[in-house]
Parts: sequence; C-alpha cells; structure tokens
Amino acid sequence: MSVLGTWLSPRPASGSTGLRSRILLGVVCAGYSIGAAVGWGSPELARFMGDFGLAAAALTAAVSCFLYARASARRLRPAWLLFSVSSLMAACGNAVWGWYEVVLGVPVPSPSAADAFFLCFAPPAIVGLLVLAKRPVTRAGWVCLALDAWLIGGSLLTLAWSLALAHTAHMAGVEEASVGPAALSLAYPLLDIVLVSMVLALHFRRSGANRSAVNTAIAALALTVLSDAVFTSPLLRSTYHSGQLLDAGWFAGSLLLAYAPWGVRRTPGADRPGPPRTTSRPIAGSLAALTPYLAAAVCTLGILYNVVEGRRVDRVVVLTGCTVVLALVVRQGIMLLDNISLTQELAQKENHFRSLVQGSSDVIMIAAPSGTLRYVSPAAAGVYGREAEDLVGAELSSIIHPDDLGRVVHEVRRFLAAPPHEEPTTRIECRFRSGAGDWLHVESTVNRHQGGLLLNSRDVTERVRLQAQLQHNAEHDPLTDLPNRALFTARVRQALGGRRSSDPGTAVLFIDLDGFKAVNDTIGHQAGDELLIQAARRLQESVRAGDTAARLGGDEFAALIMGDGTRDQGAREYQVHEIAERLRLTLSQPYRIGASEVRVAASIGVAFAEPGISPTDLMRNADLAMYRAKAGGKDRVELYAPQMQADVVRRSELATRLRTALREGEFALLHQPVVHLASGSVAAVAAQARWRSAQGILFTPAEFLRVTGDDDRTAELGRWLLEEAVKQAADRARAGHPVAVSVRLTATRLVDKALPFGSIEALLTRHGLPSGALMIEVADSDPRVPFDELEQRLVALRRLGVRIALDGFGSGFAAINALRRLPIDVLKLDRNLVEGVVESARLHKITSGLLRIACDLGLQSVADGVDVPEQVLALRAMGCTHGQGMAFSGPLDEYRLRRALVRGQFPVPGVPGPRPVMAGGSIPLLTGSHTETPVPPT
Repeated sequence: MSVLGTWLSPRPASGSTGLRSRILLGVVCAGYSIGAAVGWGSPELARFMGDFGLAAAALTAAVSCFLYARASARRLRPAWLLFSVSSLMAACGNAVWGWYEVVLGVPVPSPSAADAFFLCFAPPAIVGLLVLAKRPVTRAGWVCLALDAWLIGGSLLTLAWSLALAHTAHMAGVEEASVGPAALSLAYPLLDIVLVSMVLALHFRRSGANRSAVNTAIAALALTVLSDAVFTSPLLRSTYHSGQLLDAGWFAGSLLLAYAPWGVRRTPGADRPGPPRTTSRPIAGSLAALTPYLAAAVCTLGILYNVVEGRRVDRVVVLTGCTVVLALVVRQGIMLLDNISLTQELAQKENHFRSLVQGSSDVIMIAAPSGTLRYVSPAAAGVYGREAEDLVGAELSSIIHPDDLGRVVHEVRRFLAAPPHEEPTTRIECRFRSGAGDWLHVESTVNRHQGGLLLNSRDVTERVRLQAQLQHNAEHDPLTDLPNRALFTARVRQALGGRRSSDPGTAVLFIDLDGFKAVNDTIGHQAGDELLIQAARRLQESVRAGDTAARLGGDEFAALIMGDGTRDQGAREYQVHEIAERLRLTLSQPYRIGASEVRVAASIGVAFAEPGISPTDLMRNADLAMYRAKAGGKDRVELYAPQMQADVVRRSELATRLRTALREGEFALLHQPVVHLASGSVAAVAAQARWRSAQGILFTPAEFLRVTGDDDRTAELGRWLLEEAVKQAADRARAGHPVAVSVRLTATRLVDKALPFGSIEALLTRHGLPSGALMIEVADSDPRVPFDELEQRLVALRRLGVRIALDGFGSGFAAINALRRLPIDVLKLDRNLVEGVVESARLHKITSGLLRIACDLGLQSVADGVDVPEQVLALRAMGCTHGQGMAFSGPLDEYRLRRALVRGQFPVPGVPGPRPVMAGGSIPLLTGSHTETPVPPT
C-alpha cells in the first residue's frame, strides 16, 4: 500500500514525474475503453474485465484515498476516508456481480447483494463532499446551502421524473407487483440525483485547501454519476451486459479518484488549516449566483415536457415543483436581506474610510495610468495651498519640479516593473509646486491602484530645512559661519582628488592671530569673539571666489588656494606668497571693538600640494610652516620646507628621550660659584641642571628645552632642580660648608597653580635649610603672566626669608616695571651686556648706568658671563659687587665644588678697587641665564 501511494504521488521537485503519471493514467483508461469497445475479444474476457476489472479500479481508489487520508491534515482526513469507503462499496458490488457472472456463470439476481453495495456507494461520497465544502459561518449560510442543494436536486428530480422515472416506477409496479423491485429501480437514479445536486451545489463552495485534488475528486464522482445515469435509463437497462463501453466510464471515474490526491501538484502547506487564499473568480461567482435560476429553469422544463406531451402532470412533479419554487422564493428573500445588510455595512465602511481620508493631514491622490490625477483629498488645500478640485484632471508631472521629474519617472517605472509581492510600495521624495508658486519638499508613499498609482503625500519642507541647517551647523563654525575643520578637510580632499589633483598651484594656508590671548585677558572674551568675527570677515573678503576660508578653532584660521594651472614653480610660489602677504596685512590692520582699537598680528604658514600628497599631510605641512613663522618672530609668512618635518621628528625623539631621562634619573646637578669681585671669596653657588646623553655629552637646559618646547617637561625639570638644589645645599651645610644657593625659575612657573604658596616653605623645612640660604631668580618676563599674581607670590616668598633676584636685567622692556613693583634684592646683569662691556663704549655706559641704579636702590649686583679678566676689571670699576663665569670657574660637580669651598676663594685679577657695597659673606643668588656656561663631561 505504501508503494502504491508512492507511485501515485509525484515528487514535488520533479514536474516530469507528474506528467508521466497523467500519461500513464490516460493510456490505461484509453486501453480499457478500446477493449470494451471491441468486446475484449471474447464474452468471457468481457465479463471478467467488466466485473473484476471495475472491482480492481474501485479497490485502487479506495486504497489511494485511505493512504492519503493518513497523510493529510486532520480536517480533510474524514472526507478522504469517506471517499475510500465509497470506492470500497463500489469494489465490493462489482466483485459480487463478477462472482455471479464469471465464477458461478449465472445471471445476477435482482435484487442481490451487489445492489446493496452499489446503493452504499453514494451516501459516503455525499458526506465526504459536505466535509470538503467550505462551511458557512452563519445560520443563513447553512440555510442557503440546504436550499441550493434542494433547488438543484428538486429540479433534476422533476426533469428526471418527467422523462423516465415516472414510467420506470409505473412499469416496475405493474410487472413485479412488488414494492422491492420498484424501490430498487428508483433508488439508483434518486441517489445519483442527490449526488449530482451535492456536486453542483458544493462546486462553488469548496475549500481552498488542495483545491486541485478536490476538483479532480469531484470530476471523478461526476463521471461515475454520469455513467450511473446512462445505466439507469430504460433504453440501456434492459440490454446492458458486463464488458460494454459504459464500463469505461466507471473504470475511468475510479482511477481518476485514485489519482486525485496524489497525481495533482499541490501547493506546499495547502493542507494546513488557515485562511483560504482569495483569488479572483468572476465566472465561478456568476455561476453560483445563477444556480437558483437555472434550477428553476430545469424544473420548468420538466413540467413543460409533460404539458407538451399531453400527459397528465404527475403529483410528484407538482409537489417537487412547488417546493422548488418555494425554496427559490425563500432563498431570494434571504439574499435580499443579506444584500441590504451588506449594502449598509458597505456604506458605513465607505463613510468611515472617507472620513479618514478627508480628515487626514496627508494628501491622498489617485493617478490614472496616463498620469492624470483622478482624485485628490481635501487636505491638499492645507498642504499645497491648492484646492483639490483644481488638481483633479491635471497631469501629475505638471506639479513636480522639472529637476526632479526625470528621477521620479525613473523610480515609478522601476516600481511598476517590479513584482507586486516583492515590492508592494515605494517611497519618493521630490518638490511639488504650491499654490503660492514656491516649491514644497514632499515625501510620497506610492502604491499600485488599478494600473495607476495611489500616492499618500506629506509636506516635509520643514524637515528638509532643518536637515540642511543641521548639516550647515555641522560643517560651519558657529561664531564666524566659516567652514570648520571637517568641511575644510573635505574641500582639501576634493581639491587633491578632483580634476585639479595634478595642479601644483594648489596651496593651504594656516593662519594664527598673534596676541589674541592678550585681547581676551585684557578686554574680555566677548571682545575677543568680536575680533574673531571681524577677522573672519576680512579673510572671507580677501580670498578669491574659488578659494575656501575656514576657522579651525580658537584664533587659528586656514585658507585653501586653488591653483590656476601654471607649471612654473617660482611663479606659483610668488603668487601664493603674495596672497598670503595680503592676508597678513589685512588681518594685521587695527580692529574697532566698541570704543577701543585693538591690534593683532598674523603668522601664516604656506604648504603647496605635491603629487600623491594626502590632505592630512598637506595640512600638517602648513601647520608646521605656521609654527615656524611664530618661532621666527611672528607677524610673517613662512613657506613649508622638508627640513621642518625633520626638525619635528628630531624634537619628538628628543622629547621622548627627555621624558625617559627624567624618569630614569639621567639629570645631574652642577653648581657655578658666584665670586666677590673685591676679595675673590665664594659668596654663593648657582644651581644648574645638566642632561648627560648616551654619548656622555652634557646638555644645558637652554639646549634641550629649546629643542623640545615641552611645557610639561619644563615644569617637571623645574621641580627636580629646586628639590635637588635645596637637598644638596642642606647636605653641604651639615658637612661644614654653609653657602647660599640660587635657583632659576621662570615667571610662568612661579605663578603656576602646581606650585602652591607653601610648597617652598615645606621643602626648606623637610631638608632643614634656612630660608635665607635660598634665593629665587625670576627668569624673563612673559607678557602673558599676570603681573599681580607674580607680585603676590614673590611677596609671600620674601616674607619667608627667601631672597629674590631679577635675572637678565637690562635685556627686557619690563625691567623698569619689575624694579618698581617687585620685591627685588639682587640685580643680575644680562650676559649680553657683560660680553661687550670692554669692547663697546655704548654697552659700557649702559652697564655703568644700570649698576648705579642698583647701588642707588640699595640692591646687590651680579654680572653673569664674566669670562675674561678684562671684564672683571671693568665691572669692578663700575661698582659691580659679584661675578659669575669662566673667569673664576665653570659649573662644578659636588666633589669639585666642596674642594673649591674648602679653598674659600678664587684669584681676582688686578688691584682691588674701592670697598664694595656688599663685601664678602654669603649672598643668595640665582642661576645663570638661558645660556648657562657649558662644561665638558666629567
């Protein structure tokens, strides 16, 4: 049985197997028909094929339906089991019939057991059809189903009774004089009429589950009923014998029923319960609606036949006709009530959806396949500023922006060409013309509608504007509205990668405003913002139309200068340099900020595009050139040179090495004696840091700090220098060599919050060094350092007993102001004055005047960089009290320093002059200037 089911069922993946099954079915049926038509060659074979051949076909159908029932869904299983029982009854009836005719060789008695089996064929098939039918969901549906079945069955009964059944019933009653044979004669046609009625009534109500198998099963039952109808006709009934051509109809019906569940391709998941698929079946719907009228027409034909033949109308015909008419009236009444209910429901739904459409803020439009607008919702007046009536009949293309029309048409064509199940909707954004004549940004959801388009549109103009504003804000500086760094980088990338990528005239300018921080510190940040706005306006107006000006952040600006195609390197450098100079002069002009006039300068770095250079590298080169311009004196233009990158690499490497040296203790502390010019005694020592490189070379702070330019490393080195100088001075004092030590600190370092007021006092206390043994030299006078804070810090140190020296006196513009405000104890003459005091009469007079000022103020004086005896003589003659330099000693390590302290003094050339203001003793002094005296490795 399993093998049979497998043979009948084609594999879903192979269409050729199903075709072979259908061909085989047709060949078997055709062979049986041909054999029956020619009488099978002998009466015995004809009786055998007519009886046991039909039994075998019916048994095949029973087994096939049973196997399918076991494999099918639970809801369809009873139907196919009933079909299996029905086919089994037909097989048993044909087997009994063959037993009489073939085995026993006697005529089949009437009635016989075969008649009982044949009569049991129709009821299971009828119930099976009811199970397969789509069940009504309402009581009215069940009533209509029963009425439809009776309309068909009653009309067929009327026609059949008029044509043959009445005569058959009359003859059976006269000849047999028995109720049994008469009932048997009428049972076959009546059951066939009922079966045909159910087939026709349920044909339009069958379930969507495995519809092809159901259709094939209905066709098989219809073929069987047709053969029964021919068999029961009076003309054939009397002359029928087994093996005739009529048997081919029963044979084909049985094999077709066996083939139905297996041989027809099924949709995957069709047997699973679920909502039926909705398909468009206008012809089937029309036939279903005409069924009552066709039944009434058939009933009328039956009555007319009796009238035309002049027969008396039989009571069965009258009764059946009346019930058919009554059923038709009742059914039409139910349909009328159902139509009224459906009409009301449809009207309610239409009003509901109309309210939704008219109340929606979106505009709903329906466009015909030609592009003409057939419907526009009233929301168009509020969205587009145009009445819906004015838009109806217009072409959709007439309200779309011409620049967007091509893109919209292309998208619509692509959408309509795509399969609906793959892309049910699409979204299009374009510009629509409003009633005021301007263009609105509209986003539309597009659906298919009767070959045309259904558009659900909304105004997104504000959203587009907001996106554009957000995009602008993301790419522009909020203060000056110039392009920011991100947009400027994108413009540079575009210039280097576009059609001008090989143009060597393209250049990037980095611009920094010199002195801008002083503007913020003196007149406020609001004034600084106004200065930046004016500077941005000047920059924007100074560049050419195709160039780009940008603000990178703070007081840094940039400009992208596009090349003009020239290949002359000198010409392009001259042209760009001229543009940069013009920008420098423009930005350096006075700025009117409120009632004040502010001046700043501009340092500009220029880098030219080279083949294969990246935007990052080009901008980096311009940045390096700009910093070179600032380091070279500011307010100037500097062109990038490859050496600048090499310097950066060298400074980076040296900075890394310096960090390692600080971490691993590679710095050494040296001290240079400060000698009394009158007696040669050591009055103090100046602490100086040295860095011993891997090659054994000692670098001075002026050398390695100038190279690194690292403020963090400078601060860390300053902390180490102060800590180590105080520690070693305390150790020397405990060893019997009390001498003051001077430590040089920058003004920036002194006001740094990382050096609290009490840190120096705590340092002196921790190492046990008296405060009078420490002197702080204030190095340089950075204009950015708040003078009030510096004064407060020095006053606090002076109260502790720490002495204060002013380093580099005579070299800065702020020296007089420092003398006036700062608590100074010692003036330290700048090395540049001391070096030329012998050769230059002008420097001699300047130095002499400065020393007289120190003497008049009661301050001690130290000359830095005293390297030759002539300088000693000259300075002592001018009244300088102390000197520091190679004329006495270079920087000494701790061992040599203690030996010098034991000796107590250095030889002083010349004859001692007048008694100095500060004679002998220890004085707190500070280290040398930026150019400390170098010493060879020790």
